[in-house]
Amino acid sequence: MNATVIRGRNVDIRLWTRPEEVEEHAMRQLHNISALPWAFKHVAVMPDVHYGKGATVGSVIAMRDAVSPAAVGVDIGCGMAAVRSSLRASDLPDDLSRIRSEIEQAVPVGFAMHKATAFDERDSGDWGAFWGGFDALAGGFDRARALHQMGTLGGGNHFIEVCLDSTRQVWVMLHSGSRGVGNILAQHHIAIARGLAHNAELPDRDLAVFLAKTPEMEAYRRDLYWAQDYARRNRAVMLRLVCSVLRGKFPQVAFDEPISCHHNYVAEETHFDTEVMVTRKGAIRAGRGDMGIIPGSMGTGSYIVRGLGNPDSFESASHGAGRRMSRTKAKKRFSAEDLAAQTAGVECRKDAGVVDEIPAAYKDIDEVIRNQSDLVEVVAKLKQVICVKG
Repeated sequence: MNATVIRGRNVDIRLWTRPEEVEEHAMRQLHNISALPWAFKHVAVMPDVHYGKGATVGSVIAMRDAVSPAAVGVDIGCGMAAVRSSLRASDLPDDLSRIRSEIEQAVPVGFAMHKATAFDERDSGDWGAFWGGFDALAGGFDRARALHQMGTLGGGNHFIEVCLDSTRQVWVMLHSGSRGVGNILAQHHIAIARGLAHNAELPDRDLAVFLAKTPEMEAYRRDLYWAQDYARRNRAVMLRLVCSVLRGKFPQVAFDEPISCHHNYVAEETHFDTEVMVTRKGAIRAGRGDMGIIPGSMGTGSYIVRGLGNPDSFESASHGAGRRMSRTKAKKRFSAEDLAAQTAGVECRKDAGVVDEIPAAYKDIDEVIRNQSDLVEVVAKLKQVICVKG
């Protein structure tokens, strides 16, 4: 679909969804973002848009010489990883519970951590240089905890899945971020930004920014990029651990080159011939040829996509289906029996503890994909047969 343009306060708002489908609180957030004096060109709004803490989920904000830590959010670097295997659906056993159990044993979920460090040289480059940056971080996060959380899933909407594409090929896909250390770093810098004098008159103090060439900005950039790297490495470790589970059952299995993408992050990019800091809060980069992952809910399936490089979206696309109702509302409206019915055929948790992740709490992923046909092209559609959640 073509973007709908709404007049904002300082810059326009471009939406890849119908304005009437954006909840009132989210639209108010978008207008507050558009009022920022540092906002560049327009605010790009993805079709999975919904209200979020700090800034709207599904928003792409380009700013000149400024960045808002709350707009990035507390799960710095949250994103997706996926890899196609040589396995076919016919290779999998009829009962998938054992594979699910072994994945849960290999990758700690929820608040659990590895008892020993799980990463090594197979995973993601120079670990010595990476951990060498830990001591310079703000916030005082426990080093041992950061070490043992590397390669862990967490909870909420994070997941690990075994999926089938339309040709019945087996994929592994997962969703996670920077775990506890990213959360602590984000909260530390958000608190600092809120107290800076130049943010005193903003329409929403949650959108407080750091300005370029200040000590506060440099400290945030250092911690931000380290946390984004932590999140990327975390997904790489988990992907290797899950693939090892499959390799243990199918010794001849081979895997393609993995796909990995952040969807809560900042990147320094050039758009409309201008150097800007782009915050994608619930959005992936979709430059021409960029491979991306757009997941649905735990019962509906997901998409592998290729970016079309649309300049009006700041070369971005949605990060998923997007919630249609809050977790609290979902828990009140649906039961474990509803969850079991909506995840029929998927080997997954079906208890009250994950009712807030029920498919009906999310938007229609197929419609979300249709609404961004000018942002990405579909490479593959996946349907999960196993879903692991914390």
